Formats: sequence, C-alpha cells, structure tokens
Amino acid sequence: MPSQYDITGHAATNQLIINGEEADKASEARHIMDKKPTKSMIHFNKIALTLGIAFSFFVLPSSLQAHTQSLQEKVKNYFLQTLKSKQNTDWKSKEAFQRNKNYSTDIRRQLKKNEIDANEKMVWTAWCEANRELKEEKLAQLGSLQKGDHDTWNLPQGLEPNATMPYYYGSKGKAEGELPLFLYLHGSGPKSQEWQTGLLLGNRFNDAPSIYFIPQIPNEGNYYRWWQVAKQFAWEKLIRQSLVSGAVNANRIYVFGISEGGYGSQRLASFYADYWAAAGPMAGGEPLKNAPVENCANIGFSFLTGADDTGFYRNILTRYTQEAFEAAHKAHPLSADKRPLFRHRITLIPGMQHRIDYDPTTPWMKNYVRNPYPKTVLWEDYEMDGRHRSGFYNLQVIKSPSANRTYYEMNISNNVIKLNIKNVEYTTIEKDKHWGIEMKFSRSYTIAKGGQLRIYLNNHLIDMRKPVTVIINDKQLYKGKVKATLQDMINSCTEYFDPYRVFHASIELNY
Repeated sequence: MPSQYDITGHAATNQLIINGEEADKASEARHIMDKKPTKSMIHFNKIALTLGIAFSFFVLPSSLQAHTQSLQEKVKNYFLQTLKSKQNTDWKSKEAFQRNKNYSTDIRRQLKKNEIDANEKMVWTAWCEANRELKEEKLAQLGSLQKGDHDTWNLPQGLEPNATMPYYYGSKGKAEGELPLFLYLHGSGPKSQEWQTGLLLGNRFNDAPSIYFIPQIPNEGNYYRWWQVAKQFAWEKLIRQSLVSGAVNANRIYVFGISEGGYGSQRLASFYADYWAAAGPMAGGEPLKNAPVENCANIGFSFLTGADDTGFYRNILTRYTQEAFEAAHKAHPLSADKRPLFRHRITLIPGMQHRIDYDPTTPWMKNYVRNPYPKTVLWEDYEMDGRHRSGFYNLQVIKSPSANRTYYEMNISNNVIKLNIKNVEYTTIEKDKHWGIEMKFSRSYTIAKGGQLRIYLNNHLIDMRKPVTVIINDKQLYKGKVKATLQDMINSCTEYFDPYRVFHASIELNY
C-alpha cells in the first residue's frame, strides 16, 4: 500500500471516465489528435484537458483525505486503548503506578520528508480526540478566576485513601490564543483557609493575562505533601488535559508556592523540569537530595526566603540551594547551542522571617519561555515517593542501569550526540541533631552499565539529512542516518503528551 501522501503511481492509473459518453469523447479526442488540428479540435482539447485536471483534483484529494482519516482513526483508537490501560494501572495500586510502564505501538510506517509535518499534526489531533473520548473527570470549563469557580478531582484510592482535590481554575486578563498556566501550591495551615488565600493571591499577582490552577491538598497530616504519588497523578493529569484543551501555551507553564508549597514546588521543579518554563518556590528550602539542581538547567528558577527564616532550617537550606546553583552555573555556563544554561534568582531577604513579599515571583517567572529542544540536558533520574520518571526532554529510559539514581548528561553538536551516564551515590555530610534532617551531601559517580536508552530526535535537534553519531561514556555506539517514522511520533506522544514533543525519529541503544 502506498504511504499517506504517495499518490504518484495511483494518479497515473486514474482515467477520465465519467460515463460512457465521456469515454467516447475521450476516445474521439485521441483519434483526432492524429489529424491536423482545427479551431474546433483545439477548443475541444482545451475542454477535455480542463475537465481532466478538474476531475483529478476533485478525486485524488478526497481519496487521500479518506486514507488520512482512516489512519487518524487507527492512531486515535491506539491512544484511547493506551490511555485506558494506563488509567487502569494508575488506579490499581501504588506499586503499579510507581512502575511507570512504557508503551510502544505496533503501528509502523516510515515517512518521507514531505510527510512529516502532516503526520505530526495528525498524531497530535488523534491524541486530543482520544483524550476527549476517555471517560475521566475532565478539567473544568475555563472561566474567570475572579469568580472563584471551582471543581473537584477524585484521585486514585490506591495512591491515597479518600483523596479528593478541589481546585480553582480560571483566567485573568484578556488575550488572543493560548495563555500561560500557573500552578500554585498553598502552605500547610488549615487547608480550607490556605486554599482561599491562594485564590486571593492568584487574583492579586501581576501576571495577567494568565490561567491559574489552584488545588487544595486532599488530606492533612502525613499526606500534606505536594510531591506524593497521588499528587503526581494530579499534576500529570493537569498537564495532559490542559495541553489538549488548546487554552494553555505548552511552553509557558509555571509552578510555584509558599511554605509547604515552597517545598513542593522546589521538588516538582526538579522532577518535572522538562515541562516548566520556570519555577518559583518561596519561604521553603528542601535538602538537595530531594531536588537536584542540575535538572533545572534550561528553565528559570526563582527562590525567595527570609534571611531570618530559621524554621526547619529554611534559610540554611535556601543558601545551600543558592551555592549549588552557582556551582552548576560555573561548571556549565552555556549549553551546546550557546544558550545560558542556568537562569536563576535565589535571594535570602535581609531582616525577613517566614512572611515575605510574594508579589515579585510570578512577574519574574513570566519572562521565561520553555525551550522544548535543549541541546544540553542534565538529568539526575531520582525517585520521588518511590517513583522514577520514565523520560525527560528527549530521553526515554527503557531499562535503567540501577535501581537507585542515574545521572545523564547529553550534549548535541554538529549531529554528534554525546552522553555521559553514571550511577550516583549520596553521602550525608551534615545532619540536624534535633530533627534528624539530612542537610548536606556529597555525591560520587561511577560509570553506568547495563542500561537501555531511547533518544528521540527531530530537525530541531539534528540535521536528519545527515548521519548521526552517538557516543555513550566515550564509546561510539551508533553512526548512520535516522528515518522519520509514524511509530516514533506515536510513542513519543504517549510518553510526553506534549504537542512540541511528537518526535520524528529515535535511536535505541544498549550500553
């Protein structure tokens, strides 16, 4: 069967036969062409030629359209089946959710250069249709944030008992097209009060036009942490549904919060860095084992804490974060394509304790736009509440070399992909004597072996017309051209659910 747009051979076999009379006319036209043309013959031939061209333009696109629709339906059905399978897994148990299964389609088709854009659009359209058909609690209709409209999601019972998450979802300001999305995480006071305060702050912050998602923590006590698996389910659902909605700019999604929301947003900044344009924890301070700064390369990172905010050593831990960012910036000032890699503002505000001025954060973050195709990626693959990410930017882990932590450093330049992959071990070098908080760490690295990695690619990352070289841990493991395939588009869309990461090709390697 010819590919979706391969109609050359098909077009040659199409004949101008409307009915018997038209066939006779066509035969007559061929016969009289052997004779000296007269004015009437010339006129007839012009009519026949016009009819032929018009008919071919009428027939072929409709046939092509039907083929495209059939393929789109097939891809949509695969997506819907996959979403249902993942839904069943997510709701089954915490252990099942933590495994974070990879999915791979058996829909295979190599694509020509002129077919790539249309198929990328088709795949994303099919993904959106599948998500709309999926039976689940949908994101609320977008109204005015000022009105305080809200809805509720029920989170999987297997991830957290009786986890009901109310949320405000609304826009402020007027603008055409897709808007920035801010995810705001509240502090650890009484959850109803903190949630209401979040709405007041969201309406007050100077970042319009924008969209806000302001959740209420489902449960208090031991479940009052924004990074636990039930909440991971919610954030991934939020990103997936908001991108499908068409209302949100995929390259302008931001996460921030205050106090407990500061801890949460710092962790989420590192864990989901490939989705954020910027992150803005306030009045927090996580031990860096929980939020490796390297992952925040390529995004904006603002962190404001009172210099005298001594509760749970927030000021000290903020300073350690500041020092770590400065060290990372010194080690990696520019990416492989000469962009600033670390863009951060970390400030200990003199004379301030836990209550600080929260207003400067969102206007600062809003200046940053995500680069979905960084040519330098730094990723410490770590667990958060027992769960690892299966992918990050254009990397997908098929088999991890370790059950613990793995560090990936990727640089792409002149169609050469260099990857250093290492196992990471932490050693605690400072520990709080009162609470037992692990404050500071050293890290040691060893060469990782026994892993399997898929590297997704497109024309933003490489020149697909030329051979690609892949070097992992100083060993050349691949050299050759890569081909665009429908399978890679479908698999990457399933993995990242991101309109900018429907990748055209991939290289899968064992190391």
